[in-house]
Amino acid sequence: MLYDASRAGNLSAAAFDPGHWLERGEIEGQAQGRGRAYFIHTQGRHWVLRHYRRGGLMGGLTPDRYLWSNEPATRPFAEWQLTYHLHRAGLPVPTPVAARYLHDGFTYRGDIITERLQDASSLAQCLRVGALSILNWIAIGHCIGRFHAVGVCHADLNAHNVLLGAADCVYLIDFDRATLRKRGMWCDANLVRLRRSLEKIAYGLAADRFTEADWHGLLDGYRNVPGGGPLEPGAAAEPR
Repeated sequence: MLYDASRAGNLSAAAFDPGHWLERGEIEGQAQGRGRAYFIHTQGRHWVLRHYRRGGLMGGLTPDRYLWSNEPATRPFAEWQLTYHLHRAGLPVPTPVAARYLHDGFTYRGDIITERLQDASSLAQCLRVGALSILNWIAIGHCIGRFHAVGVCHADLNAHNVLLGAADCVYLIDFDRATLRKRGMWCDANLVRLRRSLEKIAYGLAADRFTEADWHGLLDGYRNVPGGGPLEPGAAAEPR
């Protein structure tokens, strides 16, 4: 296990078992996706527990097992360390709480716990409710631009992984397989992936939910970010 003792105290393996929280009556809800996420409310703290699951063809063969290489390369540890580093750098991400892997021969399974962003909804959810203002789109683009400016390549930048909070705050979540690298064509690929996601969600909704003006507003916000160099991974908390 790897965890931040200042946020999780003396964490035990039971914290990664949804049945443990269900028995205590501390699960507030769930979010469906490739891997089910559980919303936990315990002792005044709000967490999200997510189990790592595969998608696509491999997901049908080995739904939650990954090939073992070494501890730092496990998906939960890699995501925890990167998210911790981004949080320490002041970027708008959920605070990482804990991560663990279960090693079994040539494979492993894993889970991660992050703090839940209160009063925030995904961009996908917001679009299903109503149209966003141009200021919202500019803020979304500016948020993504901040991550790209320091070299954060999000592996799955879509409308479900962009969260909108109060006072026009924008966050990115789910840094599984994300990397730090020099700016390049991957920035455009990230934006193209986001646009495809937005078009898919907006299909069948009212025409004002996602327009060309909205996309250009997002790009304006994206471009209005000072250039910077890539972040260098710093020393994160030691495994406990």
